[in-house]
Amino acid sequence: MAELKSEIDPAEAGFDAARLQRIDRHFARYVDDGRLPGWLVVVTRAGRVVHVSTCGQRDVEAGLPVELDSVFRVYSMTKPVTSVAAMMLYEEGAFELKDPVSRFIPSFADVRVYNGGSSLKAVTEPAAEPVRIWHLLTHMSGLTYGFHYNHPVDAMYRAAGFEWGSPPGMDLATCCDAWAALPLLFQPGTEWNYGVSTDVLGRVIEVASGRSLDAFFEERICRPLGMDNTAFWVDGRDTDRLGALYTPDPSTGRAMRLDPLGDLAFARPSAMSGGGGLVSTAADYHRFTQMLLNEGELDGVRLLGSRTVRYMAENHLPDGADLEAIGRPLFSETTFDGTGFGLGFSVLADPVKNKVLASPGEYAWGGAASTAFWVDPVEQITALFFTQLLPSSTYPIRPQLKQLVYQALVD
Repeated sequence: MAELKSEIDPAEAGFDAARLQRIDRHFARYVDDGRLPGWLVVVTRAGRVVHVSTCGQRDVEAGLPVELDSVFRVYSMTKPVTSVAAMMLYEEGAFELKDPVSRFIPSFADVRVYNGGSSLKAVTEPAAEPVRIWHLLTHMSGLTYGFHYNHPVDAMYRAAGFEWGSPPGMDLATCCDAWAALPLLFQPGTEWNYGVSTDVLGRVIEVASGRSLDAFFEERICRPLGMDNTAFWVDGRDTDRLGALYTPDPSTGRAMRLDPLGDLAFARPSAMSGGGGLVSTAADYHRFTQMLLNEGELDGVRLLGSRTVRYMAENHLPDGADLEAIGRPLFSETTFDGTGFGLGFSVLADPVKNKVLASPGEYAWGGAASTAFWVDPVEQITALFFTQLLPSSTYPIRPQLKQLVYQALVD
């Protein structure tokens, strides 16, 4: 099992230990007033843990504290893992980034694009070009999410049973065929929209590798990296370590238990969601971020070439645009000003425009239950935040964590 503990005096890594305590004091207030059930935060520099702390409960009703080995639903923090898996196959020559998705999922050969009308009677037109692999990696495919509530196509996803997750009994192949039958929001490659692109990428991985997505993750990523507590569901021996899922009570703002959605993590899903299906621990995801910081390698295990990781962490939006210029103005797991997008991560192009203390080239993502991570190749910093509050747009946890981490740097 991956372990997690402080490995170094913060001063040796350029941090002021007293300033790092501001992180704990700030986020403890979220627990004290009931906005969060509990949390776990990890900060590292140059591969060494400089700060790790916990606060509050993983299960408020049962009185169980957040512990270093607590298990969390990481939801969309699954996406970077899926993107790494895809690029591992890319390195083996399984596909080119410009390949049509229909090479692996034939139903994507005849996709159509929304051009007007309502969700009940949409007007569509043919796609001017195929949905390609790079469109999936960058969320420029035109696919969407049913939970956006922003567009007639979002409503069509909900009507088909795709809001939070997929209809019971549908496997990933069937889900992809259903998505391919629904209109795209826009012509592939012309805009950015957060959606099921990475789930479709997971199916490409299955077809290209001949393995189910969970088997590919276990054999090619989790086992080699020692991520022993990362999977698409929690089995019997670990159920007591899984935190309960919460959402804000509309009347009080306090965290309110959300078991109908949270309990889905206790059973093997029929569709392995490469976009949002994993549960993990801080120690496991720490190892994943260290592999990224080390440009594809950790403890003698290399998943990707160094140039591949650097390429993934470049801004792949057309003409170097940020999401504010090219993205649909709706929820995602990142900010839009000064933020570009790479192959599986947001990429910070302009910290000044973003108005948060950070480094250019930092790449990151988060999950729907308010989990988050970033990797900063300039300062050699990684940071992780785990809690279980849905949705992640409830509080500005991510920018607050960033400013609190970087203010503690004094070297």
